[in-house]
Amino acid sequence: MQPLLDRALADPILVIGLGLVVLLLLASIWRASRSARTADALAEELRRMGRDMQSLGAGQSQLSGSLQTVSDTTSQAQLRMLQTVESRLAEVQRQMGERMAESDLRLRETLHGQTQRTSTSLTQLQERLAVIDKAQDNITKLSGDVLSLQDILSNKQSRGAFGEIQLHDIVSKALPPDAYTWQAKLPNGTRADCLIHLPQPPGPIVIDAKFPLEAYEAYVSAETPDAQKRALTQFGQAMRKHIRDIAEKYIIAGDTADGALLFLPSEAVYAELHARLPAVVREGFEARVWIVSPTTCMATLNTMRAILKDARMRDQAGAIRKELALLHGDIDRLGDRVGNLDRHFEQARKDVEQIRISSEKAGKRAGRLHNFDFEDSVSDQPTALARD
Repeated sequence: MQPLLDRALADPILVIGLGLVVLLLLASIWRASRSARTADALAEELRRMGRDMQSLGAGQSQLSGSLQTVSDTTSQAQLRMLQTVESRLAEVQRQMGERMAESDLRLRETLHGQTQRTSTSLTQLQERLAVIDKAQDNITKLSGDVLSLQDILSNKQSRGAFGEIQLHDIVSKALPPDAYTWQAKLPNGTRADCLIHLPQPPGPIVIDAKFPLEAYEAYVSAETPDAQKRALTQFGQAMRKHIRDIAEKYIIAGDTADGALLFLPSEAVYAELHARLPAVVREGFEARVWIVSPTTCMATLNTMRAILKDARMRDQAGAIRKELALLHGDIDRLGDRVGNLDRHFEQARKDVEQIRISSEKAGKRAGRLHNFDFEDSVSDQPTALARD
């Protein structure tokens, strides 16, 4: 055996073959052990898979039960949801019905109120239309009055009457009735539109109510500057003539004041005269003819009223002093009578005090008699009699 081994080791090829055999054996052994481990692992894996399959079956059974539970729960939830939705729909329908009824009621009330307001508005509109118709009639009438006023102003005599109407209204408001006279006849035979009875000095003063309207209208209606200038000159000439006439007729030395008033019943004429013809106004001052408008005439008359009041107070000064003396005597007598009355009151007070004392004494005596206290009553009697 040893010789064979020695020969084998001596042969390289045999050594290599033996090595290969050994390697193959070792590989087979390693694969066998590996296969055994693999088989064990596979068996373990198969057992685990069996357990997983069992767990999976149990889970599937549990999942089936859970799905059934979920299905039942879902069905119940859907049923409850359907019931809730139906109840809510019914409530919404009920609320919608109520709101529709309320809306219908409000709509009817609104329509009824709107109908009433429309009827009221139509009634008011008819009333306003009636007022407008009446105003239109008044305008038509006023137009006729304006035309008649133009006719009045186109006539000198009528124009004077128109000025007198305005002057009458102003004078009657500013002065007492006995302070003026209409159409007063003066010593020179002329008649004044209004005579104010002022005391001396200055004396009665005349107010003339006529004015040259035609010249002023020609000036206002002039269309060209040349025509306006000519009309203004004519208006100034007419005013100068009228001023001279007033100064000659109504200023009478010794009988009237040393001046007179020219009344213009239009503020426009008054303003235009002072703006365009100041020389005419100055000539009026020089002639002692004072040109007044309705406004300035009222102020002048108020001054005259103060003068009349002062004159009347001077006339009544003696009577006032006499009345004051009588009033002083009355006050003295009143003082004496008040003193007498005071003395009477003082005497009455004393009498009342004596009556009160007697009443107290009588009350005390009545109390003693009631208590049968005759001794005190008898002992006090002389003293009481002495006091009485």
